[in-house]
Amino acid sequence: MRNRSIAGREVSEIGLGCWQIGADWGEIDHETALDVLRTAHANGVTLFDTADIYGAGRSEQLVGEFLTTLDTPVFVATKLGRAASPGWPQNFTESVMRSHVEGSLERLGVEQIDLLQLHCVPTEVLQDGAIFDHLRGLRESGLIRAFGASIESIDQALICLEQDGLESLQLIFNLLRHDPRDQVFDAAAARGVGLIIRLPLASGLLSGCYQADTTFAADDHRTYNRNGEAFNVGETFSGLPFEQGLQIVETLRPLVPDSMTMAQFAQRWILDHPAVSSVITGVSRPEQARRNAEVSDLPALSDGLHAELSRIYDSQVRSQIRGPV
Repeated sequence: MRNRSIAGREVSEIGLGCWQIGADWGEIDHETALDVLRTAHANGVTLFDTADIYGAGRSEQLVGEFLTTLDTPVFVATKLGRAASPGWPQNFTESVMRSHVEGSLERLGVEQIDLLQLHCVPTEVLQDGAIFDHLRGLRESGLIRAFGASIESIDQALICLEQDGLESLQLIFNLLRHDPRDQVFDAAAARGVGLIIRLPLASGLLSGCYQADTTFAADDHRTYNRNGEAFNVGETFSGLPFEQGLQIVETLRPLVPDSMTMAQFAQRWILDHPAVSSVITGVSRPEQARRNAEVSDLPALSDGLHAELSRIYDSQVRSQIRGPV
């Protein structure tokens, strides 16, 4: 596993997104979730990304239980801002943020959070800027070591990049969502801000395993949020209608090298961008975590293949994306 830098720390370039083991992706039982965490770590993963809202704290509790089994430190990133209690806009006050951080610390079983990220908070809150002062206060108090922001759009990313002390941005970037590369990556690199890439497989579309008749559990966001009914539609299939996404995947399939699965191909494409710090792919089974870790050792894709993938995106994908970009 190769490492890259974020917030002054070396982390694995393939991380583990822990939304999936918390909630909203169908049922993943306790022992399977722990097996996912253990398998990822055994294969070199050192960055684990979670949030206080994933399963109402379940994901953080699972990560905390896993941490008690380790002899060496890992890098844990969590998020706040979307908790149901007390809800918006009270979630963005200094006292409530501190309370939410203390809850995360307890669930994770740590004394300090490596990276605390704002969790897709409203644009007007980012523009106001007070929330970043609260993050600086949490850092000065020692409860967190560094802070960043998980954002929904390029506009939000650019707002955050103006803030002193920002160490990271977490954003959607994959073969079905190229736009941040041209408008955010260079600006982030110039400011020394790391990029954490979420939804690298576009909610599983880019695994290449789905068909038109594929169904998902009722409590899976790929069922209940296909059109943005519960939260930003971009968080589900990268904002593409499911049927159109399947058609684009079939266009991409012949381009996958024989030495890679489609999921590995999609992650390798992301790692070929040097501004990226880590790709936090979520999984539901331990074997998926092992295969994802292998991506770090795969060769970079050719310039010609990158150019063809950009052409397909420009001609077939960009115009179909719904939600903020």
